[in-house]
Amino acid sequence: MLITFKSKAYPEVMMYKEHAKRILDLLHKDTDRGVITSEEAPKAVEILEKEIAESRKHVPTDEVEQDVRAHHGEHEDAQHEGVETVSFATRSYPLLEMLRAARDQHCEILWGV
Repeated sequence: MLITFKSKAYPEVMMYKEHAKRILDLLHKDTDRGVITSEEAPKAVEILEKEIAESRKHVPTDEVEQDVRAHHGEHEDAQHEGVETVSFATRSYPLLEMLRAARDQHCEILWGV
C-alpha cells in the first residue's frame, strides 16, 4: 500500500507504507492518517537527519546479501536484473526534502486525507 504525502510547499511524495512506517514511527505519527504541522517540521527534519546519519554508519553486511539471495534464488536470471538494496537514506530523501520545504515555507504535511 502507498502513502501519499501532500504539502503546499513541495510536490507530492509517495512511499510504500512499510518504508514510511520507520520514518513516521520516529516522528510518533500514525501511518494511516496524519499531519506534521509547520511548528513540528523543524524538529522532524532534525530527527530524520540524525537517523539518516546513523544509518549511514552501518553498511549492509553479508547477512543482508545472504537474505536477498535466499529470497531470490542463488543464480541470477538472465531475463531479470539483479536485486539491489536501497538504503534508508535514499528512501527517506524525498520526504526529508518535503519536510525542509515545509519548515522553510511554514506549511504542513498531510497524508491519508
